[in-house]
Amino acid sequence: MIEILELTDLPRARVTGALVADILQSLKSRTAVGTNLLEIDRWCQDMIVEAGALSCYVDYAPSFGRGPFGHYICTSVNDAVLHGLPHDYALADGDLLSLDLAVSKGGIVADSAISFVVGENQRPEDVKMIEATQRALQAGIAAAGPGAKIGDLSYAIGTVLSDAGYQINTEFGGHGVGSTMHQDPHVSNTGRPGRGYKLRPGLLLALEPWVMADTAKLVTDDDGWTLRSATGSRTAHSEHTIAITGDGAEIMTLPTGL
Repeated sequence: MIEILELTDLPRARVTGALVADILQSLKSRTAVGTNLLEIDRWCQDMIVEAGALSCYVDYAPSFGRGPFGHYICTSVNDAVLHGLPHDYALADGDLLSLDLAVSKGGIVADSAISFVVGENQRPEDVKMIEATQRALQAGIAAAGPGAKIGDLSYAIGTVLSDAGYQINTEFGGHGVGSTMHQDPHVSNTGRPGRGYKLRPGLLLALEPWVMADTAKLVTDDDGWTLRSATGSRTAHSEHTIAITGDGAEIMTLPTGL
């Protein structure tokens, strides 16, 4: 299903997007060496409830997970890259943490992810990898607009990631959002320009470049949810929800004040 919103719905999408972005930034600012992943999940729950919003994850039970997910945010550490199930783990200095959050408010979903290094022990290769996903995300956004094709976005994202030296997994990527979290069209993190669905004003897309340092192969953790690099290498993930407008693309998941 591909859902096209009315342009008059975009103010509600902005509210949801800002909420997701603000929660992620608040969680990042509170996270330090010794913070437990379950603490992050509880903080997230509190902020979602206080905002009168709904979690997209607690009851989420897709075919690829051992559902329901049962938590409010994905917390992926080091070699975990997607769908990290919060568990009893205290973050150490130098851990690379990815937070992925989807929330519904006012009937519209927004989805975003950030990666950052906890503490002071920042490995240059981790910073490089995070920055590569951020550049790829910006390239995908720049390629989006009315009349562009999904393949244009995938090509822009994939070019940045490949040029940075990373292999690209195509099992999971970006997707449409709207009244529900995961919709068509699928947005692969690599592709051919000029191919696929033509973007229309009112379409919401979650673009999410993610990479693993030295592989494109994933393995599923024993928890049935967390996806890890097959080699145990570090990972990074960046994501924004964007809206296709009459003259381009607008990022929905920007923190307020930015």
